[in-house]
Amino acid sequence: MMTRQDSALRAADLLADYRSDRCDIVRDFYAPALAAATSYDRAVGYFSASVLAVLGHGLDAFAARGGTMRIVASPQLNAEDVEQIQAGYELRAVLEKAALRDIEQATEDPRAARGLGKLGLLVADGRLDIKLAYISSNDRIGIYHEKIGIFRDGHDLVAFKGSANETMPGLIGNFESIEVFRTWEPGDSPRAVRISQDFEDLWDNRTPLLRVVDFTAAARGVIQECAKRTAYLTEAELPMMDGAVITLPRPEASGRLVIPSELTVRDYQKQAVERWFANGGRGILRMATGTGKTLTALSAAAQLTRMLHNRGEPLLTLVIAPYQHLVDQWSKDVAWFGMQPVRAYESTASWYGRASSLLDALALGTAKGGVIVTTNTTFAADPLQGILARYRGRLLVIADECHNLGAKRLRDKLPTSAGYRLGLSATPERWFDDQGTSALTDYFGDVVFEMGIGDAIRAGALCRYTYTPVLVELDDEEAFLYAEVTERIARIIAAQGFSEDTDDDSPLGKLLRKRSNILGHARAKLPALRREITARREDWYQLLYCAEGRHPLAYDAGDVHEPTQLQQALSLVGMDLRMPAAPYTAETRRDQRQHLLRRFAAGRELQILLSMKCLDEGVDVPAARTAYLLASSSNPRQFIQRRGRVLRKAPGKEHADIVDFIVVPPNGASELQHETERRMVARELTRVTEFARLADNEARTLDILRPLRLRYGLLDT
Repeated sequence: MMTRQDSALRAADLLADYRSDRCDIVRDFYAPALAAATSYDRAVGYFSASVLAVLGHGLDAFAARGGTMRIVASPQLNAEDVEQIQAGYELRAVLEKAALRDIEQATEDPRAARGLGKLGLLVADGRLDIKLAYISSNDRIGIYHEKIGIFRDGHDLVAFKGSANETMPGLIGNFESIEVFRTWEPGDSPRAVRISQDFEDLWDNRTPLLRVVDFTAAARGVIQECAKRTAYLTEAELPMMDGAVITLPRPEASGRLVIPSELTVRDYQKQAVERWFANGGRGILRMATGTGKTLTALSAAAQLTRMLHNRGEPLLTLVIAPYQHLVDQWSKDVAWFGMQPVRAYESTASWYGRASSLLDALALGTAKGGVIVTTNTTFAADPLQGILARYRGRLLVIADECHNLGAKRLRDKLPTSAGYRLGLSATPERWFDDQGTSALTDYFGDVVFEMGIGDAIRAGALCRYTYTPVLVELDDEEAFLYAEVTERIARIIAAQGFSEDTDDDSPLGKLLRKRSNILGHARAKLPALRREITARREDWYQLLYCAEGRHPLAYDAGDVHEPTQLQQALSLVGMDLRMPAAPYTAETRRDQRQHLLRRFAAGRELQILLSMKCLDEGVDVPAARTAYLLASSSNPRQFIQRRGRVLRKAPGKEHADIVDFIVVPPNGASELQHETERRMVARELTRVTEFARLADNEARTLDILRPLRLRYGLLDT
């Protein structure tokens, strides 16, 4: 006599019915039944491979036990399919095309792709068959819409029927119910057996009104290719089902980076890659913002991957970027090059398992390559450092905005095992940090290729621009504070020299930032901004860079109620001038940032985007045509990056306009010594000279500034 222990399905304690208001149908029924079964038959109106991502480890255990699966489903026909059927096209060909379309669309969702990958393993072993069903009666073509299923374990069977389709919404999104019939329950057994027989009749094409045709051979190629691309992924490592879609690798990529056929690599990008290879796969590319550093680096990585692949050696590529939004941008480009990268940031649980599995696959030779894209912060933390420490294979490190990695807390973490190293930056030298700059070149190598903004404009990679300097004066209070802070800076430098890194929270660093903030927050800038924006009131695609924090005078006075410069500018633009505007700051949520950038690029919803530093590094806003530099430091990196933001090419954009607010001492100011005034003006003119040098209106710019240069003896600046 059969015991309860002999039947895995009996041990699963399945109930007689399940309903969405009382339980989780996937967790409480599908997963335990699949985990216990040795065969699964399913006839359903619509079947989506994405459901297999929900079933989780139940399917893994099912496959491991040698389980078999038979599926009968009805393809979703669109208007074109119906027209072709009515026009006399071969019915089977139309149905197969529609079903394949559904499968290929499913691969756009990484969880669905993982589900297809699991199906692929069953297909390869001959343990999965799929058939298509449709109504064929009296010249009528209709949809097969029945929903039945049968689980078997070699001893018992469990049959069920109900409202749920085998789709993601059908199982976890909709309100559904199913009835379950178990052969070991006397009242259930006849219905369970009858449902099982109905499926057998359907499978053998013995059901009146219905036609059933084989689909396994047609689907085999797509499903097995998806299995190859997702072999090292696990359910816990895939994104949550919140609607986010990640583009999966193209089939021809075969597990390694491949330059997309639709990508046109510019001559200067080819030259950069050639010089990097000529330097032994090490070096820094000093390329202006907007010249395609990312695509150049991935082209180099793809060529290196191919070279090593021909020698039978897999390559791990580690991309390190400063911020999460840059990781997301890199990941999209990596996917375009044929691989789905591991995005390592935020919670360790969201990426650690996948990264670890990738390294195992590389070590075992089951993966031909892999890419991890991470933030500076996650890169330096113990979990990722531990993974990298145990990797012994070929490693390429790509550092985006590599100047950031010169900071001591980061440069000491760079993996010495990396045989290939590529640094990317428009300005690789660190500001007031010779030691950090030397550490970068010691690790990555020297600059092997340089593409400045002037070269990029001449090559057509960036657009031309005009430059408008707007002179604004400090008021008496600001001039006095500036002189006072400058005197304190001079005393510290005289006593200890200028050796401290301004990144540190040192007395000198604080004073230098305070002096910079006095210029950035100069009160006369807001009235000047009103005049400039009013003159361009009808223009779209405008960026406005504001100073960070609060005015130093308000900060010293403890006035926390004075609006920030960004708040004042937003009020001016949005309230007074009635122009659609929005802030883009560190407080802006990541999903909201993408929404703002899309609205801005549309050119009909958001006229001005206001920011502080969030648009400095790596954010793509090619649609921007005008940039107001209400605040910009004397650090070349910052103002060069800000210029690059607005010089990116975009459809219909041939020219850009940069409006720069230059702070000068008040006329006849007695509080400032002449030499202090002169140095302040010289610092501002460093930026002006750089911007004017490449502008279309260089001569006009020099004419505007000539009186100021004469006044302070700075004609050579």
